Amino acid sequence: MSISIHPSAIVSPEARIGENVEVGPFTFVGPHVVLGDNCKIHSHVVLEGHLTCGKNNEFFQFSSIGAAPQDKTYKNEPTRVEIGDNNIFREYVSIHRGTLKENHVTRIGSNNFLMAHVHLGHDVVIGSDCVFANSVNLAGHVRIGDKVIIGGGTNISQFVALGRGAYIGGASAIDRDIPSFCTAYGNRVRLKGINIIGLRRAGFSKQEVSEVVDFFRTMEASVLSPRAFVDHEELMVDFSQNSLVQEIKTQIEKSEVGVAPFVMS
Repeated sequence: MSISIHPSAIVSPEARIGENVEVGPFTFVGPHVVLGDNCKIHSHVVLEGHLTCGKNNEFFQFSSIGAAPQDKTYKNEPTRVEIGDNNIFREYVSIHRGTLKENHVTRIGSNNFLMAHVHLGHDVVIGSDCVFANSVNLAGHVRIGDKVIIGGGTNISQFVALGRGAYIGGASAIDRDIPSFCTAYGNRVRLKGINIIGLRRAGFSKQEVSEVVDFFRTMEASVLSPRAFVDHEELMVDFSQNSLVQEIKTQIEKSEVGVAPFVMS
């Protein structure tokens, strides 16, 4: 087993370190940290708490992963952070561990790219293949699906959910849910349209994409709210065989904070 630890780094002997891991100068690795093979930790990184990381993750300087949550009810319980494989965490990324309010865990999938100054609050769950640009901030209990792209300077309030394939414009303030493969932007956020490029990359057929676009435009043009629209069976009958429309319908029905409104014309 080959592990490279800089002499100035502080690595607990109780930490579990995989093969070919590099730990840079002035980095701290706590006793409850698990690092998979081929992880690279640059200088001045803090990895603490009950933190489990998969393989091939890279942590750039001054990132802080696994710190206690910013929650007044937290009493130093052994909650945790779980991270998959092949993620990149750029400078000053901060990720806080979970609380007892939900499942005790903050969870990040695989193949994500978190740019500088991104913050993930307690009990956040992130899918895989996401890109968060600089200074994106997620409050506690936010849920993000796979292949979501979020523009820089965006803030997301607690309990909001973004469906898979969503695309968010920069400097947005998100206080409502965004369904799968929808595009949105603004302060406060509003639905703009459908992420057609994302749908094509995900392998949806031209007919499926066309149906999703028709569904969105029909719902946007309606005087009804999204929730009221999907509750009218006669309005949904033409889209009953489209799996993505049905997925969006379910997200709208189950939303706890409500779905973002449409862009005002």
